[in-house]
Amino acid sequence: MKIDLTDTTSSKINSGLVEARRAIGGLPAGSVLTLIVVADEEGAYDAVQTAAWATRQHSSRILVVIRRTDRGPRSAGTRLDAEIRVGSDAGTGETVLLRLHGELASQAQSVVLPLLLPDAPVVVWWPENAPENAAKDPLGALAQRRITDGRSAENPLAELGVRAASYTPGDTDLAWTRITPWRSVLAAALDQVGHSAVVSAAVGAPADDPSAELLTRWLAGRLEVRVERIAAEGACISSVELVTADGAIRLGRPQNGTATLAITGLPDRQVRLGEREDSELLAEELRRLDRDDSYADALVVGGDQERSSHV
Repeated sequence: MKIDLTDTTSSKINSGLVEARRAIGGLPAGSVLTLIVVADEEGAYDAVQTAAWATRQHSSRILVVIRRTDRGPRSAGTRLDAEIRVGSDAGTGETVLLRLHGELASQAQSVVLPLLLPDAPVVVWWPENAPENAAKDPLGALAQRRITDGRSAENPLAELGVRAASYTPGDTDLAWTRITPWRSVLAAALDQVGHSAVVSAAVGAPADDPSAELLTRWLAGRLEVRVERIAAEGACISSVELVTADGAIRLGRPQNGTATLAITGLPDRQVRLGEREDSELLAEELRRLDRDDSYADALVVGGDQERSSHV
């Protein structure tokens, strides 16, 4: 069910949500969190689809904040328009698109605050154009978890520096989430070779890939070795090599997403390491709402460690 409200208020939106739930006979389960998505008009459709998929396993209220700083004689002035979606139009929960016109665009928190679910965690996701300090942003200050995406930045590696300078527990980035499978496979491979110390390591990836940079920092911190960055073609990480006293561990992934794990003395095996959709990445982050110390170590501590230059 969809309800459109023009020149409305947060109070009327809450009333519209109650009306919509009544009309469809109520939602199947109580919502477990509020997800605030900050997007522009151009990216709103994709952001809504991504958020709806990510929350399909746990009913949520999705609030999409779209700032419209209209100018000129055809400007809508200071006004709030809303589109309420409940039931089949919103996946398993409720979705409200909030279009903030004029001066209201700079006061999004005052619109959003009355729409938050009581006693439920709040997560804010910026698909792009994240603020320099997510925790001090008016919307970010409402949340326990703040999700950015360094890959969407104009300069992804410089963006990591911005995130490190403003890091607050509860911050995370989808550039970090993208390497979860790599970290899992490499950790399991190291368990297989026992206690052999890693003496050198290398990561092959495009020079400006923030996920590769975070993986490099994570490896450097955990293994206490210098990690070489090797420039490689493609859009993402293509290989990782760890050299130990007893041999090498090499994880190589061509563009089709099926990687080969080669460990000295053991048969090679195939591992699925395809690039995941943003909806899968967001769903992973929504499953954990506590602080991510591993991300903090890679972002802040790892960024201070001396590493080799790009080749």
